[in-house]
Amino acid sequence: MRVLLGYSGGLDTSFLVAWLTREQRAAVTALTVDCGGFTPRERSEMTARAQALGAVDTLIVDARAELFDRVLRFLIAANVRRGAVYPLSVGAERGLQAEVLARVALERGFDAIAHGCTAAGNDQVRFEAALATIAPHLQVIAPVRDLGLERGTERDYLTQAGFPLPPSGGRYSVNQGLWGLTIGGGEMSTSDDPLPEDAWQWTKGAFDAPRARTIRVRFEGGVPVSLDGRTLSPVELIETLNVEAGALGVGRGYHLGDTVLGIKGRIAFEAPAAEVLIAAHRELEKLVLTEDQRFWKDHLGEVYGKRVHQGLFHDPLQRDLEAFFLSSQQRVTGDVRVNLAHGRALVEGVSSPHSMMAASDARYGERASSRSDPRAAVGLARLLAEPGRLHRLAEAGGSS
Repeated sequence: MRVLLGYSGGLDTSFLVAWLTREQRAAVTALTVDCGGFTPRERSEMTARAQALGAVDTLIVDARAELFDRVLRFLIAANVRRGAVYPLSVGAERGLQAEVLARVALERGFDAIAHGCTAAGNDQVRFEAALATIAPHLQVIAPVRDLGLERGTERDYLTQAGFPLPPSGGRYSVNQGLWGLTIGGGEMSTSDDPLPEDAWQWTKGAFDAPRARTIRVRFEGGVPVSLDGRTLSPVELIETLNVEAGALGVGRGYHLGDTVLGIKGRIAFEAPAAEVLIAAHRELEKLVLTEDQRFWKDHLGEVYGKRVHQGLFHDPLQRDLEAFFLSSQQRVTGDVRVNLAHGRALVEGVSSPHSMMAASDARYGERASSRSDPRAAVGLARLLAEPGRLHRLAEAGGSS
């Protein structure tokens, strides 16, 4: 049987290369859908490790640009943070990764697709939902989930067979991509224990000698296009921010939330670029959009993010929501000044050719617009207060 395995290089998929090859006599091709987060050296090491574990072939598909164009630009446009904290670093990738996996499997005539998702995580739902939508006739196997295997069992299997363990040694489940990195397992199995400093990846040691830096990000139509005057592709800009803002501790956090399965889960995450870009984008929108535009965009952004989290990347409603977000971004063009220090991104100023603030001659706290009636605010105040006034009168049994 020829099996195409979605291979991340972590413990679960490393175990599966060896297990499928040795126990199922399968000819395993390890496919890494590169959605970012890997250095050239790490990609090379992953490939060598898959071959050492028994893979007959290894493939890498660079999906970073496609990930931005089809997912991340909308997460930025919608300012998505699950639980008001987590920018969906991993959930953003899974639907696209499943699609690429199916695409390659169909093109090359594989007998089955395999993934390393567990029975207690969100990713199994994301992969299965995507595959059921775009390639319902493909056979999908998930031994880690279906056999109820634990990480200790997988480590023991690889060790006893003399196979290499992934760099983390399997203590933590680390998933890294363009939009951030997540760390599960270990202390994250509780609701109150912090992660030790040496378990962090991109922000490790950032607080040993605190530093500060101010950057400028430019957006055009809601898309980040330059950093400190350097024109960069969105992928290049995000990768640069992950390194440079991550070195200052920006984007480190914890997220405790509801899984698709209805249970609570907790992860640590590092998302330097997402932290900077969402904060900068949100403030720029405040300058160029109306209050009602932002209100409805925030509401629909919550819906959009929840559905990405649930694995509904390929659902047609997502395309409808994306059309709304694209329309809302037409004037989101301008420059944002962001101070990075002590692990936080503080937006210090925004400017735009579409500034609604600059379009008015009013000055908050000083003078009203020259086009307004100075007494109009009194009438507005009384209109706004009327329901409360009537409620108070009715409570006292009085009349107007």
